Amino acid sequence: MEETANNLPAAEVLLVDDNPADSELVREILGRNTCPDHIHAVLNGTEAIAFLRGQGQHARAVLPDLVILDLNLPGKSGRTVLAEVKADPVLRKIPVVVFSTSNATHDIVLSYETGANCYVSKPRNLRDYVAAVNSIGEYWLGFARLPREGKHE
Repeated sequence: MEETANNLPAAEVLLVDDNPADSELVREILGRNTCPDHIHAVLNGTEAIAFLRGQGQHARAVLPDLVILDLNLPGKSGRTVLAEVKADPVLRKIPVVVFSTSNATHDIVLSYETGANCYVSKPRNLRDYVAAVNSIGEYWLGFARLPREGKHE
């Protein structure tokens, strides 16, 4: 079993964001405290669902312990991805953190109504962005108990 620097099992994380720079920054920040090899990124909602269902080029993908999802994606939106994940009996147990530039009350309420486990608005400055991602990582990959079903034990 691979462990992180803080002796926690290495969590599988799926980042879903159409901005490669945002994905790389989140990967770098999370990678400081978890195993970077276990952080996967996809650029759109269709690819996210394929990854989660192990389809196509993602046939060997490991089911993630956590999904960090942007709402504003091309094609299949993050809202649709969230709805599909939470409607699927196999996927719905995976915590989904919505990490979006939107501060709109409608987006926040709808995300929670659809089953989001957390909603974090992306800060506009780098210092706050790093702090937000660190907080997501510390909570979801450090303190929260994830429904791993023994796959890391």
